[in-house]
Amino acid sequence: MSSSPHDSTPASQPRRFGASAPASLNFILVSVFIDMLGIGLIVPVLPMLVGEFTSDREQQAHWFAIMSAVFGLMQFICMPMLGAISDRIGRRPVLLYSMAGMCLNFLATAWAPNLACLFIGRVVGGLSSASMSVASAYASDISTPDNRAKSFGKVGAAFGLGFICGPMLGGLLGSVNLHLPFYVAAGLSALNFIYGYLVVPESLPAGKRAPFSLARINPLSALLRLVQRKDIRGLVITFALVTCAQMMLQTTWVLYTHFRFDWTPGQNGAALFCVGLTAAVVQAGLLGVLIQRFGEMRLSLIGMSSGALAFLLYGLATQGWMMYVLILCNVLSFAVGPALQAITSKTTPPAEQGELMGSLQSVSSLGIIFMPLLGAQILGRVSHLPSSDWRMGATFYFCAALQLMAILVARHYFKHHTQATNGPHS
Repeated sequence: MSSSPHDSTPASQPRRFGASAPASLNFILVSVFIDMLGIGLIVPVLPMLVGEFTSDREQQAHWFAIMSAVFGLMQFICMPMLGAISDRIGRRPVLLYSMAGMCLNFLATAWAPNLACLFIGRVVGGLSSASMSVASAYASDISTPDNRAKSFGKVGAAFGLGFICGPMLGGLLGSVNLHLPFYVAAGLSALNFIYGYLVVPESLPAGKRAPFSLARINPLSALLRLVQRKDIRGLVITFALVTCAQMMLQTTWVLYTHFRFDWTPGQNGAALFCVGLTAAVVQAGLLGVLIQRFGEMRLSLIGMSSGALAFLLYGLATQGWMMYVLILCNVLSFAVGPALQAITSKTTPPAEQGELMGSLQSVSSLGIIFMPLLGAQILGRVSHLPSSDWRMGATFYFCAALQLMAILVARHYFKHHTQATNGPHS
């Protein structure tokens, strides 16, 4: 028998161990931080590891893009399924599955003697990487509509904190041996599994769970249902455009800075440290103030505008130090994701939050499938140009164009759907 929205035991009160909502959110933040720390460790070194099995820059970009696309394809196939499963059986078991799978992924990559084994590691990683979407659903379970954006921001901040420590440490370890960060990441994932098993409570009571059906786990069906929702179609398109720009940035950054500025894993680790620090400051410390000052809609538009300008300037930068300055100046773009998630979540009932977040993650996974391949084609074609040539920044110019399109779509949506963004289910 399902509970009413005004049940005296709402989903925001986890029952396992009798934990309070703030305590439960802290549990999930630690879990996400450890997970992202492990992933962050490998970011500066995986493109370099691919380079050990390729003959030139163009091939290196090509095969790294394939590895990224395979990871995204597995995410696209599995994310809606895992989100729907978490709606049926709870968030905790799915999180534990993710932690164990990521440990196997890192070990498979560390032991890889060739590209084929790297490919296997990417498959396992994509199958297992459910932590962010399920963690977002977990945060939604234990939050009220009014503080949901702040909860999403804290999850994003935990993600960012993982990237404060992870890439920097990964760059240092990678300078010793390119395989070492993967062993450390595997150990962290194992610790995360133990932590989750012993400490993390369930956030979704039995009375709030949704029935399971095969239709809900079909990634194309889940994506189609998301697109068919006219009330949020503009938000979905905006989210997709922003995500595609971010995916191209993330999957070409290390190789781009290596090709143009001759950056080492250590230098890329330092740059990604700045990214994580900036994200954490905005999402954990400033997001509540920014939302109160601008509102979720205006903040998302301002953040996307900042991101579009930053992309353009990344491509025009001629010295490596300029990239650090641009990262630190582009603070408002880190508020876009939590703001868009909060606006979208207000249109969806509590029992369907996991499916919604899983479907949104499948949109991100589509970006991971296609944007690395496109980015590799663009970067490969300009990789042999002189470092001072403005055309070297072609991937970032494309990202800026995507951000501008997102701004136009979002402005049109907000103009015609102001009432919907207040949320009938809020």
